[in-house]
This record gives sequence, C-alpha cells and structure tokens, in this order.
Amino acid sequence: MIDVLPTVLTVLALLGAAWSALLIALNTPLLPLKKLSWTLVGGLAVLELGLLVQAVAGIASMLGTDRDIERWSFVGYLLGPVVILPVAVLWSAAERTRWSAGVLVVACLSVPVMIVRLGQIWAGHA
Repeated sequence: MIDVLPTVLTVLALLGAAWSALLIALNTPLLPLKKLSWTLVGGLAVLELGLLVQAVAGIASMLGTDRDIERWSFVGYLLGPVVILPVAVLWSAAERTRWSAGVLVVACLSVPVMIVRLGQIWAGHA
C-alpha cells in the first residue's frame, strides 16, 4: 500500500465533512451549484480519485503478499468508500434542502473510519 495516501485521504475526507457542515450552517443546498458547492464537489472528486488509487494499489498489494489477512474484508474496506462517496453526492444532489449536505457529512466521516479499519486489517489485527 502507499504509505502517505491514507493520511491524505483522511485529511481530504475531514475537509469535505467540514465544508459540507459549512453548507448546512449557511443554509445552502448542494444544487444549484454555487461557488461553495463547486469547491466541495471538486474536492470530493479529488478524494474519489485518491480512493480509486488506494483501491487499485491495495488490491495489487494484497495479491502480491503472503500476509495472513482477511482478504474479503480488506477488499470490502477498499471498495466501500469508492462506492459510498458517489452515492452520497448523487443523493445530496437529489435533495433540495439545506440538509442535502448532511448526507455528505456522514459519507465523508465514514471514509476515515474505513481507512483506519483498512490499516488494521493490513497490519493483521482482526
């Protein structure tokens, strides 16, 4: 696995959660896209790209190792955030109230949790 990538992804996800919380505080729905929303969507796109890189690198590392890890759980925690984030963005875009960003807060906060668990599995802690 790429050593610095989980830290970068965690920081991006926490920034995305904070930015989404700001949209809630400002009573601003995600759509129509305004400057604040565009910045958030761009940041989430970068986060998604990083999650895809992590998934590919993680699966490649898993296939090339003799470590005794729970492989299905590892793959699940690699692919979970890759799926959760776009679904949350679509759900948030469909919601037209200030709470549309609430979905993004929850999704962004789930990413660091899954990354921590991914590291635990990789280290061999069940």
